[in-house]
Amino acid sequence: MQAIKSVRKYLLVAVAVSLLLFVGWLAMRSPAQLASTTTATRGPLEVVFQEEGKTRIKERYVVATPVTGTVRRIMLQPGDAVQAGQTLAEVEAGSSSLLDPRARSQAQADVRAAEAGLAAARQRTHAVQASERLAQADARRAQALEPSGAMAKQELDQALARSNAAQAELAVARADEQAAAARLAAARALLAQEGHAATNAAGKVLAITAPVAGRVLKRPIESQTPVPMGQTVMEIGDPSQLEIEAEVLSTDAVRLSVGMVARILRWGGDGALEARITRIEPGGFTKVSALGVEEQRTRVILGLDTPHDRWAALGDAYRVEVEFILQRAPDVLQVPASALFRSGDGWAVYRLENDRARRTPVRLGLRSALAAEITEGLQQGQRVVVQPDDRIVDGTRIRVAEPGS
Repeated sequence: MQAIKSVRKYLLVAVAVSLLLFVGWLAMRSPAQLASTTTATRGPLEVVFQEEGKTRIKERYVVATPVTGTVRRIMLQPGDAVQAGQTLAEVEAGSSSLLDPRARSQAQADVRAAEAGLAAARQRTHAVQASERLAQADARRAQALEPSGAMAKQELDQALARSNAAQAELAVARADEQAAAARLAAARALLAQEGHAATNAAGKVLAITAPVAGRVLKRPIESQTPVPMGQTVMEIGDPSQLEIEAEVLSTDAVRLSVGMVARILRWGGDGALEARITRIEPGGFTKVSALGVEEQRTRVILGLDTPHDRWAALGDAYRVEVEFILQRAPDVLQVPASALFRSGDGWAVYRLENDRARRTPVRLGLRSALAAEITEGLQQGQRVVVQPDDRIVDGTRIRVAEPGS
């Protein structure tokens, strides 16, 4: 009986000691830190930046009065379609004296300059026609070789793009030629009123015609009113030939190149529009930001690749946002950028292992504002701590935060 009491006493002492040791271990154990975690996953990754932009008509034509006089009431409204050669407005030439020698010499010089401009425009049209024929031939040759594998699909796309660009350039050259012809006609019209008595010139009606087909963009004058020579009466252009103008920081512009793709966002319609950089202006300018900071910017021009029926509601000088795509990868291992922190000269993350944070150096590839590519240090499916603070170190116990907590 005495032996049983002794054994029971020893057992009670052992249990008490064990309980004290457990309580001491709990007291000395570091508290678990509440943290959010995520999983390293594979997927597409893009390096982008955004800028505000606005639409503009590729070719805008300003129609002005050739003589001083009175413009009759203009019936055309902004948005109305006009054809090349159509009468846009009529001007009744006002009474004026004969041109003095200086004005006559100036008018004659204007005619000669307009003739030279028309000749140059015609030569440019011939040159562009030759380039367009060559581009068409290259495109047909590429289409014939691509099915047999003698030419890559990318080379075929480039040949077709050059062909389309050459056709557009030819259309622009022909429009410039028509505009030069209209300027020559206007210059000659001024001289045609000279050499006769002023009373003969007074009251003569001159028709102002459209240099190209398009739509009326602006009409500063509507009612009958006296105007000086050179007064703008209308601006015309083709709203289906839109391009995007974005003012980009010079430090970002150096990373862009002609041909790079972009997306047009928040333009008012559904989805994004595909675009491509067509020109980067070499000169910069100073612009004061909304915060009063002087910035050096340059203009980047983009052409729309999306079919016109998707963005037919867009007009001239409409606001859009441009997302420039600097780099893209279709399938890379990535983690949120908020999981990264500096570790010496490199980067690291806290990897979750047995509910403890383990400092894990990683090597980065592509990096965007929200995510970063991991080339070394992690494997797909491993969990990492998001937004680690100074309370988390290597070995810290982690209590995973529930979503919404």
